[in-house]
Amino acid sequence: MNKGSKILSFGHYQPSRVLTNHDLAQMVDTNDEWIQSRVGIKERRIADSETVADMAGFAAEKALAASGLTVEDIDLVVVATCSAADRSPNTACRVAAKLGIAAPAAFDLNTACSGFSYALATADHAIRAGAARSAIVIGVEKLSEITDWTDRSTAVIFGDAAGAAVLTAVGDDEEPGVGPVVWGSDPSEAIAIEGWRPYIVQEGQKVFRWATTQVPGIAIEACKRAGVEPSELGGFVPHQANLRIIEPIARKLGVNPDVVARDIVESGNTSAASIPLALSKMIERGEIKSGAPVLLVGFGGGLTYAGQVVRCP
Repeated sequence: MNKGSKILSFGHYQPSRVLTNHDLAQMVDTNDEWIQSRVGIKERRIADSETVADMAGFAAEKALAASGLTVEDIDLVVVATCSAADRSPNTACRVAAKLGIAAPAAFDLNTACSGFSYALATADHAIRAGAARSAIVIGVEKLSEITDWTDRSTAVIFGDAAGAAVLTAVGDDEEPGVGPVVWGSDPSEAIAIEGWRPYIVQEGQKVFRWATTQVPGIAIEACKRAGVEPSELGGFVPHQANLRIIEPIARKLGVNPDVVARDIVESGNTSAASIPLALSKMIERGEIKSGAPVLLVGFGGGLTYAGQVVRCP
């Protein structure tokens, strides 16, 4: 048994192709003002040749290179995604093969937009239980393949990306860097990607109401379990669903506006990738101090939700 885990590093990947609001206006009945006023997005990235496994591998490779570990140290790979094209082999196995990780436990997890927080908690639990020593956790989506580009209510929202973190067991003289998870589900099914209907369908107003009323309580409970006050947070990284959801939640929590992730503006909603993508960028830009407590809260299709406080590398 181990005391817990800590995060050593993050990494992210986004495709080079940028799809602006102006570009979308040529494809569907919309415009920049309409999009920004409703969701706060200016542009998003769209994958062309990259697969879900490709993007996951690029992000994982970057995170591993920054971690100080090698492929020989990794014994668990967990991938959160709802857009993998293949049923088997799973994306985690493909990533392990791409990176040359020998014989790790490897599995995918699908809780849509809360996926990274679920995957992070699952890897942390495995390390606590002694079932793994070091893990790569990845959130990745290629939502462009399951977006109806004729439906302006969804076409303006989604993008493609991957984000990854490397975790390892803490030493005897260290405190855990991944706090207790608060997770659960609500069977309202306001967001769905069903086999008979191969595109993302969501009830936007229903999601908005649920998120703005329920997420603050989940966030407060995650802080409470970690022994941190919201005002003490060095970063707040909620799922990047909609700027009009993120900002009122942050105000309700009393979080310093300067530490709130707003990657939605330049990346769109990247589902399971949104939290590690936004956090990796913030760390890369020096916006979060090493060791600072950061609140992560994911929520999405299902509905599912999960949140925890982590200490940044």
